[in-house]
Amino acid sequence: MSDGVLVPAPVDLVNGRGGEEKHGETEYHPRLASPIHHERHLRVACIGAGASGLLLAYKVQRSFDNFTLTLYEKNPDIAGTWYENKYPGCACDVPSHNYTWSFEPKTDFTSVYPSRKEIFRYFNDFSLKHGLRKYCKFRHRITGAKWDDEKGEWNLDVEDSEAGKLLHHSCDILINAGGVLNEWKWPDIPGLKDFKGTLLHSADWDDSVDLKDKHVGVIGNGASGIQIIPAIQPIVKKLTTFIRNPTWVSPAQGLEQHVYSPEERANFEKTPGALLEYRKMIERSLNGAFATFLHQTDLNKAVETHMTNQMKEKLHNPSLADNLIPKWAVGCRRLTPGPGYLEALTQPNVSVIFSSISHITPTTLHCTNSTTHTPDILICATGFNTSFVPRFPITNHAGTNLQTLWSTYPQSYLGVAAASFPNYLTFLGPNSPIGNGPVLYSVEAQADYMLHWLDRYQTENIHRFSPRPAAVDAFTAHKDAFMKKAVWAQNCKSWYKRNSVDGPVTALWPGSALHYVEALGDAQRRGEDWEVVFKGNRFAWLGDGFSRTERDESADWGWYIGEEDGSEYASRGKRRKVRTGSGLFVNGGLGKEGKAGTA
Repeated sequence: MSDGVLVPAPVDLVNGRGGEEKHGETEYHPRLASPIHHERHLRVACIGAGASGLLLAYKVQRSFDNFTLTLYEKNPDIAGTWYENKYPGCACDVPSHNYTWSFEPKTDFTSVYPSRKEIFRYFNDFSLKHGLRKYCKFRHRITGAKWDDEKGEWNLDVEDSEAGKLLHHSCDILINAGGVLNEWKWPDIPGLKDFKGTLLHSADWDDSVDLKDKHVGVIGNGASGIQIIPAIQPIVKKLTTFIRNPTWVSPAQGLEQHVYSPEERANFEKTPGALLEYRKMIERSLNGAFATFLHQTDLNKAVETHMTNQMKEKLHNPSLADNLIPKWAVGCRRLTPGPGYLEALTQPNVSVIFSSISHITPTTLHCTNSTTHTPDILICATGFNTSFVPRFPITNHAGTNLQTLWSTYPQSYLGVAAASFPNYLTFLGPNSPIGNGPVLYSVEAQADYMLHWLDRYQTENIHRFSPRPAAVDAFTAHKDAFMKKAVWAQNCKSWYKRNSVDGPVTALWPGSALHYVEALGDAQRRGEDWEVVFKGNRFAWLGDGFSRTERDESADWGWYIGEEDGSEYASRGKRRKVRTGSGLFVNGGLGKEGKAGTA
């Protein structure tokens, strides 16, 4: 991958890769000429320069020397979904001050749920502040990846759309940061492409289209549809929205939309600790809500009662309420706050059609309830391919294509890797905590886990590493058993279940977001779950008998001598208590549904 960004190696670096483990006394390995944990050159390729890809670049740059890193981004700019989605009303639907990296706050968000422009600006500023754009290759799309087991590397086919060329690159470790909501799709409606009016998709928006004084149809009441309708309702002549399924729409108590005043923003910027405490308050609230997603818990029932009352109050229409408020539990589908959505449905220029569209002719939409509609413009707010199947072939050393393997039931190792796919890691893979609580800190945990493998690969003579199939099968079995008590498994059609009603939950973690962070941190110690193949003797990393410290004349060769024991605690329980400040806070009780012990 010679065209990536190169971080120089120490002058004494020796390279070496590929081959089989041998134990003979006369075997030579390049590491034997260097001190312990010699850092070989590391070549990392990342698919995508969205939020996860940028975080990876930041963390690799911060922690590693002697590496080449390339982020292949199909778009002409960074930020992924926040670059691509430009539809009217597109906004962050989680509180803005907690849709940031834990270590990188932003003081000047204008509201609790700001526009996508502000979120894009956050990630753009992050990339500029830390110099991350140098790792990005824009308008470069990976179209194929194949593992070469002899060389111990991934061979990548890369389409350079700007130059119109197909390039061939290679890397030691391939990381997929392409995202879940990335590949948008048209609805499967007969005659859709025959429509002679203006046809738009929320994820492929055309800013040149003027909606003013037009009859506009909107298909879908997911997150994008819920944002589009209140944004366009005041300017269109008539709005007809087609809703097949009910959905819960209401912010959590205390997290309603709010525009920050100049005084509030000034306080966040100038008062030490003010923004930090505000962010922590919201994060604690979000992390305390997991029992909402467990069937018939006290919190689940309380939230459902609150949302039902809120929806009825905002709709002021018994017929709308009966059709829109679900019979299944809160959380079965992804929750969205939807500021202004319910109120927009009650406006005189809005018609709500609770019916599917059976087929479309050049000028008319025909519904299954025998009604017809003739919009000038049709907006498909119908979402994305959320199957987790990669958009291009990824082939391992056994000749298995991950597209085929995950086509019916995607299964991962803790959301970050695929069984028997060597040196391949993924952000927000199957059964990650996408809807379990605050998501960005879980992405940080995934990045830290990946750095663990990057570090091992660089400092040991590893040829390839991948999760054992038995470990993935066991995790999947545990996940499926857990989901029986979660609301996600109820009979609602959801992309959490690959757009099925009763299929297995493939998109969510079997636990809370904090549960995931603790599990992934502990997983760094779970070597038994992985198959690791070495080049030469697996202990060649011991090198020439000298430590790295001894070879560093600027280091303290007696660094471990002190006056008190400052070492990390050996038990998980003690480490957790220290890390989380246990005993210093009083949080709300979990109730009878949360009998999980004291530590």
